[in-house]
Amino acid sequence: MDSGTLLLAATPLGDARDASARLIEALGTAEVVAAEDTRRVRNLASALGVTPAGKVVSYYEAVESARAPMLLDALREGRTVLLVTDAGMPSVSDPGYRLVSACVTEGLPVTCLPGPSAVTTALAVSGLPSDRFCFEGFPPRKTGDRRKFFGRLAAEERTSVFFEAPHRLADTLADAVSVLGEQRPAAVCRELTKTYEEIKRGSLGDLAEWAAEGVRGEITVVLGGAEQAAPTDPAELVEQVEERAADGMRLKDAVAEVAELAGVRKKELYDAVLASRK
Repeated sequence: MDSGTLLLAATPLGDARDASARLIEALGTAEVVAAEDTRRVRNLASALGVTPAGKVVSYYEAVESARAPMLLDALREGRTVLLVTDAGMPSVSDPGYRLVSACVTEGLPVTCLPGPSAVTTALAVSGLPSDRFCFEGFPPRKTGDRRKFFGRLAAEERTSVFFEAPHRLADTLADAVSVLGEQRPAAVCRELTKTYEEIKRGSLGDLAEWAAEGVRGEITVVLGGAEQAAPTDPAELVEQVEERAADGMRLKDAVAEVAELAGVRKKELYDAVLASRK
């Protein structure tokens, strides 16, 4: 028996009319539809005038591992499994990667029905350079980890795109300002393709001030890349290390944190600190 095929399908970000003809066909013919939210996929199918022909099962983050064996069995039996998430492309900060990886390991066919993506949509409307970019998923939830996240982007010359929950956006942008400065260009894209779509462009400082009033909806942030600059001299960072050490941080930890934020080697900075103390 020939094995079935796993179909990854992008779903509309907000407007059902963005659905592709191939997605509509797949919803009406796949033997199994694995959906991040079964109610949403049924509502989408209804809006598109199609009735799912196969079994509709839930496939969200908490049940990915538990559901995978059943979906793999269906594929081995020759069935077509359609995998969709709430909006956009499966596997891009949404369920899908684990199942695809398992299929690849077993040699089961995997293909994709391309379509809407919040990442490329936000990049296109941001007004920021789009010839080279990177996608960073969701920033960490804790302030310290989030600042390290932005520290790693401090010297990134490509435009960066990341998602954020609306209730964390203000804190995230405030941390971005503290690490990257107020003048870094950025854009906050809210409710893309939906009735209340909003694109706010400006400096990080301006956007952080705007977000402090509260923001709702699905959020995608586009961050301008760093301007190419001469390498930082570790000697210029000694004072920052000493300030942290004076506050009680171990010297080793202070050096590691400053080095990561500045993009210099820890050993070179450590040697610079020791030299200054002599």
